[in-house]
Amino acid sequence: MTEDEILSEFRSVEALLEGHFLLSSGRHSAYYLQCARLLMNPERAGRIALAITQKIPRELRSEVEVVISPAMGGIIIGHEMARALGVDALFVERPDGVFGLRRGFSLAPGTKVILIEDVVTTGLSSREAIAAIKSAGGVVIAAGAVVDRSAGTAELGVPFFPLIQLNFPTYAPDELPPELAMSQAVKPGSRKL
Repeated sequence: MTEDEILSEFRSVEALLEGHFLLSSGRHSAYYLQCARLLMNPERAGRIALAITQKIPRELRSEVEVVISPAMGGIIIGHEMARALGVDALFVERPDGVFGLRRGFSLAPGTKVILIEDVVTTGLSSREAIAAIKSAGGVVIAAGAVVDRSAGTAELGVPFFPLIQLNFPTYAPDELPPELAMSQAVKPGSRKL
């Protein structure tokens, strides 16, 4: 899929929002990508996952034993990636603020994992999820995402394969441009700050 095709998919389901948004990273933006809307159609979600899978080198894909994604946003794309790769899908969640495997999920020591996200902005959530996977005995060999909002600057510590890289500017609360500073931020994501 080309960048234009991907953005067209976002626009077709009103998943590319404009306004003043408070992102899960704590940063502000005039744009928000609502991946839940993009992935609400199973056929589309499957196409998106297959497109991400095709970005990952074949030799690396063949090593993946399980896909893990962070709850909430990454669950759907993680499940579809697991389908595309022919492996199981697990997720980490943080009911107490720290990612961990729950619901009877576990990893055999040395299990080769790919972490799949919906959107990466700073990489903080991805790094936290990777740390939880390592603590559970897994070896994260790569990460992927539908969207890399950092335009390639997020450092995850493993090879990273986003479907699309975008450079929608983000701002710290004390560096908001006037057009954002004049409006109240909306927080559409699932993570509490």
